[in-house]
Parts: sequence; C-alpha cells; structure tokens
Amino acid sequence: MRLLFLAVLRPHTGNAVTAGRLRDHLEAAGHMCVLRDAFDFESPSEIANLIVDENLEAALALHLYRGGRLLQGHSIPFGVIFGGTDLNEDANHKEKKEVMGKVLEEARFAVAFTEAMKDTAQVQWPHATGKIFVQSQGIATIPNANFNWNTFLQQSLGLIMLFPKCSPQGGTSLCQEIDQSADNLYIFLIICGLRPVKDPLYLVDAFSEWHQETPNVYMVIVGPEVDPVFTREVKERVRRAAGVRLIREMCQEDLHAVVKSCFALVNSSVSEGMSAAILEGEWSACLFRIPSDGQRVNHGTHAHQLGQEVNF
Repeated sequence: MRLLFLAVLRPHTGNAVTAGRLRDHLEAAGHMCVLRDAFDFESPSEIANLIVDENLEAALALHLYRGGRLLQGHSIPFGVIFGGTDLNEDANHKEKKEVMGKVLEEARFAVAFTEAMKDTAQVQWPHATGKIFVQSQGIATIPNANFNWNTFLQQSLGLIMLFPKCSPQGGTSLCQEIDQSADNLYIFLIICGLRPVKDPLYLVDAFSEWHQETPNVYMVIVGPEVDPVFTREVKERVRRAAGVRLIREMCQEDLHAVVKSCFALVNSSVSEGMSAAILEGEWSACLFRIPSDGQRVNHGTHAHQLGQEVNF
C-alpha cells in the first residue's frame, strides 16, 4: 500500500525521531511510505495534489492538530497518532480543540502511546472513544561497545579521574573538579533539545545546591541547540551553576552508552507523548515529571515522579 505519513520533522525533536522509526516499520512490513513535514503544507488542497501526484491510497498523521487537520476531506482513509502537545496543550485552545474533534470524527482510528494519553483524549472528545487504541512504543538500542565512560567524564565534563594532578599550565577547565573514581560519581542525565517545552532548567538550582553538599553528584544536560534564545539562557544558567554541565548532542550509539552508564535519567519536559530517551534508556533509575512518562516504568521501583517539591 502507498501511504502518506505527515509529521512535524523539525530536526532533533521527538516527533521527527518517532516518525522516522514508524516509517521504517511500515516499509519493513511491505508498504511504501511517503513521509512529509506537515509544516511544508498550508492547506488540505496542497495535500490533495500530493495524493494525486504520488498515487497514495491511505494516510497517517503524527499529531492530531498539526498533521491530522491536513488530512480532512480527501478520498483516502486515514488514521492519526497523538503526539503529546496536541493533547497537553492544543486541546486547551477552543478553536484547535474543535478542529481536532472534527479530525477524529473523520479518522478511521487514533493511536495513543499510553493509557494516560488515551484517557485524556476520551475526556476531551467522548465521541471518539470507540476508535482510540493504545499501542506502546518499542525501541531497539545498540550502545557503542567501545565507549569509554572515564574518557567521556574527563573530556566532556571536566572531571579529573583516577587521581591525576594538573599542572598550572593546564588551566582550570579540566582541573577545577574533584579527583575520584568514576564509580563514586552520581551522574544524573537530561537528554533534550534546548527549547522551553523540555524545561532543562527545572532542576538546575536543586542539583547545584545538592552538588555543593555532595560534590560527587552532577547533572548533565545533553542535546542540540534548537531554540537560539532559550539556548543562551540555558548556557548562562549552567555557567553559574556548580555541578551542572551542558554538552552538545552526541551520535545515538554513544548517547545510548552514556545513558547505560549514568546513575539516573531525568526527564523534566512539561509536555510530550512519551519520552524517547526513557524508552531508549537502559537506566538504573529514572526521574520524570509528567504522567505519560510514568507509563513506561513502575513508579517507586526504578522511577519517581517529580512533584511540586523537589526532594532528593
């Protein structure tokens, strides 16, 4: 089957990563998948032309508002996948909510990644209750087997490992931290593109205070500079925060190795469907902020939801 797949494909975002994985699965199942960025289209009429030009037989949209509204009124059947902000943010806007309700009326089915997302959608649009299904995500990871955790800590975070001594010529960038074994460090990792919805600054002050009391505790933020204005704010806050580090994005294999080696993964997003970092992580512990992320883990066993009072 020739499928049109609409999603927001802005680089370094969860929707773009998820869309790529879904396309790969659809094509592995024998379908021909035409993946397009929803932001490249302004109206359903442009989609109609694409359907004819590509001889498309059905369609799928990731994000009920950004993608789903463009699939209305065509001659081919379509389904939608909730993205996260469509439920958590767009549903709070009257006009967008009405548009999404009409999309659900026409859609053959809707997919939620978690039971929490399904429950939210059914409350917002009761008429769609019978066509919303839960399909959990599954992600295969291949951490870099040659990744050196000690080298990463030394080169990327400025930590001096295994008791070496620094000469004055070495400057302070690599010599200002404690001398100790990696086994004695507690690295809390946040993986996100630097933009407000991911809110990586949520725990900066708390971790900085904790680090001053317990010097072997660190928070590390890893991710690309998505929002230039917000990135400047993050850099300035991190620069002044003891025990907090910011490093640029890494290749996926190395990042998976870092997640595997860190003490705990932290997700401070204020809105999303399901954190890919949580799905990808082979973590020993996880701290999350919103209920949908908690669907992946057993609360109180390896994971803890962050409340209004941050208490470590």
